[in-house]
Amino acid sequence: DENKSKEVLERIKGSDMKVVPGGSAANTLAILAILGSKAIFCGKVGHDEYGDIYETGMIESNVKSSISKIDRLTGHAITFITPDFERTFIVHLGAALHMSKDDIIEDEIAKSKILHIEGYQLEGKSREIAIHVMDLAKKHGTKISIDLADAGLIKRNLADLKKITSDYADIIFANEMEAETFTGLKGEAALDEMSRFADTCVLKLGEKGSMIKQNGSITRIDSFKTNVVDSTGAGDAYAAGFLHGICNGMSLEKSGNLASFIASKVVSQIGSRLDVSILEDIRKMNLI
Repeated sequence: DENKSKEVLERIKGSDMKVVPGGSAANTLAILAILGSKAIFCGKVGHDEYGDIYETGMIESNVKSSISKIDRLTGHAITFITPDFERTFIVHLGAALHMSKDDIIEDEIAKSKILHIEGYQLEGKSREIAIHVMDLAKKHGTKISIDLADAGLIKRNLADLKKITSDYADIIFANEMEAETFTGLKGEAALDEMSRFADTCVLKLGEKGSMIKQNGSITRIDSFKTNVVDSTGAGDAYAAGFLHGICNGMSLEKSGNLASFIASKVVSQIGSRLDVSILEDIRKMNLI
């Protein structure tokens, strides 16, 4: 509800808060760009302060921007972080709900190695546009990566998500809760079931690392120890590292290790984005 969202934003003005560009897929693209991959983001924001912050943030991250503006509130997630690092979200998608087929640049999809879609784009008004974009990707031989994103979203749209992933996905990302909701199974059994829907499936296990299944074989990835400050964006960061590796011909193990390291860096700070200083750490670890 736009009015309710405006009310909450007004109430928290002046409080101790940090405003950062977000969105699952956008977070992934921003880190991909820092790693040296070429990334383009297609989206829609409002003619407001947050729309300006968002567009500037994407440009500063060296992500090619295809962002249009309309007279709506910029979509946002207000995140409250408690001392135990758990998060509560108040979300309003705003202008993002008004994407249309006219906003999509087919030539950019044709030139891309991978199209990355977040689960939030696969329900409600966004689904039609997401399917249109994935149809274009299939037409041009561009691989499709889908991050399942949220257990609640999966539960609400289970049958549809199973059909969409089966029809379109080459790569699927999920954490333990998302995988269990999607498959009804846990751990390796969930990963096995996920592999029925895509050639490459990634199960993120937090501090226990991750597992990647491809061609019937499982690659196990360790986590990197870190001081957790804010887990927001950990999965997005993992996807960035993994997709960068895949796009650059790295093995599954190397791609997974890079992904795990980058995720560990994101959770050690407030916010979902990193800066170029991460590259020095990555090189020291011999991850690229």
